[in-house]
Amino acid sequence: MLKLDFKIRIGAIASKVWQVLWSDITYRKWAAVFREGSYVVTDWKTGSKAHFLTPEGDGIYSLICENRLNEYMEFEHLGEIKNFKEQIGNDEQKSWIGSKEIYSLEEVNGETTLSASLQSLEDFAEYFSKTFPKALDKIKELAEHPVELTVETMIVSSLENVWEFWTGPEHITKWNFASDDWHCPKAENDLKVGGKFVYTMAAKDRSFSFDFWGIYDSVDPFKTIISSLGDNRKMKVEFIKENNFVRLVETFEVETENPLDMQQMGWQSILNNFKKYVESK
Repeated sequence: MLKLDFKIRIGAIASKVWQVLWSDITYRKWAAVFREGSYVVTDWKTGSKAHFLTPEGDGIYSLICENRLNEYMEFEHLGEIKNFKEQIGNDEQKSWIGSKEIYSLEEVNGETTLSASLQSLEDFAEYFSKTFPKALDKIKELAEHPVELTVETMIVSSLENVWEFWTGPEHITKWNFASDDWHCPKAENDLKVGGKFVYTMAAKDRSFSFDFWGIYDSVDPFKTIISSLGDNRKMKVEFIKENNFVRLVETFEVETENPLDMQQMGWQSILNNFKKYVESK
């Protein structure tokens, strides 16, 4: 086995690089350098297995030896997967079973050095030497630019109603929460360029609450609203009339505190709640 080492400097904090590395949405983008459609199935916990798969269900399975958030990830490769099933090791597999793949992050003054090392069979060393730097370049590109997610829904209602219910504070308090154990007890909305919106999001048991707020950058009535959130992330909402439906599309820059899939699920749940509210009127 040959040990290959790679390193890249990224103009982003370690938590952003970590998010790009291991969130499903962004992992698929940089792993596509090796094989289009590649993805991983795991809970990312130390001691768990990770299945690295192609769309056809082939790949390898590995042990997560260590996962230190925003710092270090170590895999030990255990064997092949065929048609989504782990295979019993044969002589060919035994030549690389137990090989390691390690990622480490070091942040200094808002920049992160990402180091990666892997053990490779000599036959594949040239391939990895050429391809792995391309994957790191993709990680750098993703980490140094805002990562955006999009959620949308189709609503059976008029464009006028959808706009009114989305922007009116008396309506916002009725739908602006992701689950039944939360609510939105207060909403203020100054719908104009430079105007401010503030929505109080609170657990019904009063254990936690926060204000979700932002400033309007652009307001095109019945078409588009663009905002800068309190942490400077951008959010865009589009209202698109399609026959008897209104397609509502919400695009937002992600934060680094929570996994991307959790963020997408939360925003989609609120959008689904909005659809339910509008269509009940």
